[in-house]
Amino acid sequence: MAELNVGDTAPEIDAQATTGERFVLSRADHLCTVLYFFPKAFTPGCTRETQLFRDNYAEVALAGGQIVGISTDDHTTQCAFASSTHATFPMIADPDGTISRAYGVLWPVIARPQRVTFIVERGRKILARFRHEIRIGKHKDEVLLFVDALFRSRQARS
Repeated sequence: MAELNVGDTAPEIDAQATTGERFVLSRADHLCTVLYFFPKAFTPGCTRETQLFRDNYAEVALAGGQIVGISTDDHTTQCAFASSTHATFPMIADPDGTISRAYGVLWPVIARPQRVTFIVERGRKILARFRHEIRIGKHKDEVLLFVDALFRSRQARS
């Protein structure tokens, strides 16, 4: 499938998360959901990125958003990775690449997700798409700025 862009409808996700709860995207009742795809647990940059999102989780939550990490590792590896980084948000295993393929984030040939983050609102509409393979801090900063701006614009309309 081709990559998804702003304005597209995000494919459904219904999966067991590392938190022990089932994550169903269509049931998300937050202002928005931050879906971040990363290559593999324990690969360069993934620990750092997860820690950056963990450290800023409260900021996203206070703005009404939620964060969910998705990788093509199996559930056991994802749980171990979430535990090692003290992740405060759910992570989802996608060992057969079904979710990653539906979102169009798999690298050709190696079939690992690119580092892509989608901001999805209620109704599964994609509001933003960010891609950063190297500059992980910039990736996190852009995502947080977008969620904050979304929150402020909704507050101004209220």
